[in-house]
Amino acid sequence: SGWITTYMGKRFYPLDPRPEDVDIRDIAHALSLICRYGGHTRRFWSVAQHSLAVSRWVEQRRPIEALPALLHDAAEAYLCDLPRPVKQAVVGYSTAEARVESAIIQALGTPLSGELVREADSRILADEIRALWLPVGKWPEPLSVEPLGVEVEYGRSPSDVEDDFLAAYVRLSGWDPLEVYS
Repeated sequence: SGWITTYMGKRFYPLDPRPEDVDIRDIAHALSLICRYGGHTRRFWSVAQHSLAVSRWVEQRRPIEALPALLHDAAEAYLCDLPRPVKQAVVGYSTAEARVESAIIQALGTPLSGELVREADSRILADEIRALWLPVGKWPEPLSVEPLGVEVEYGRSPSDVEDDFLAAYVRLSGWDPLEVYS
């Protein structure tokens, strides 16, 4: 099957992912450059920023789930962030996503989800809508979730967000990049 070249220069096979090809630096870099909601926001808000906000909120409630929260959208580093209706309609996407998630879990040794992570991922939508769309336009449907109450901090450079993502990963996982990549 075909491969993509990652930021770190690896070959990654998105339809046949291998744990040895997963690199947290690729994940941090790509997610910091991918805009949520297909770019349909007033300001740039990356998947990495979203993941950091979810992780910080989860860490205050259940620290053991903070790392899975940080990585809950990690597969999007290799498959991109498709808008939900497209993601649900693309035949084979959920299978590809599950395979990439499995490779990430094996490579990084942490689950990518949990009950609190799923709750936070749903509820942050309300915070993101308020910060990224309103008051420019109205959200077309009532929200069925309470906001998390997190700050949607836009205006930061992707490279700063990438650094923050990697720093959070190091702190939460105990990973030592100097030891692994020296």
